[in-house]
Amino acid sequence: MSPSSPSSAPTVPARADHSERLGLPWWLWLAGLVVAGLLAAEIWMGAPGLRAWLPFVVLLPGTVAMLWWLGRIRVAVRDGELWVDDAHLPVRYVTDVVPLDAAGRREVLGVGADPLAFVVQRPWVGGAVQVVLDDPADPTPFWVVSTRRPVELAEAILAARDAR
Repeated sequence: MSPSSPSSAPTVPARADHSERLGLPWWLWLAGLVVAGLLAAEIWMGAPGLRAWLPFVVLLPGTVAMLWWLGRIRVAVRDGELWVDDAHLPVRYVTDVVPLDAAGRREVLGVGADPLAFVVQRPWVGGAVQVVLDDPADPTPFWVVSTRRPVELAEAILAARDAR
């Protein structure tokens, strides 16, 4: 039997895919439904007939639909592109990605913000990434995208760019 030589284990490349949905937290759902219920009860105020149930039938499902719509945004890195809802950016145009906390996001989107930047910001999501671009055909200097995992998203974008 020959001595076993140290085998070089194949290195697994870092997974470049990232996907998340920027849904609303449970407490915003609760607050929205409570406000809709109170408003429906205020409109009802003991009226008989159609007015008794119509506010509940209209306001509660309408509130659920609105809350779902607010939390529908998906952020993903797949197939060499950054997808934010229906907008997509080929990662070959990415120069740098900066993970931002709440203070960093406030600074980037504050008084000195660039009006040409592409911004998808959700106030209930604390983190974000700033994706700096280098595309001569596009005047957009950078994207700012809300994310719950800014470091992971930044790493996924850079890994997808470097894989190209």
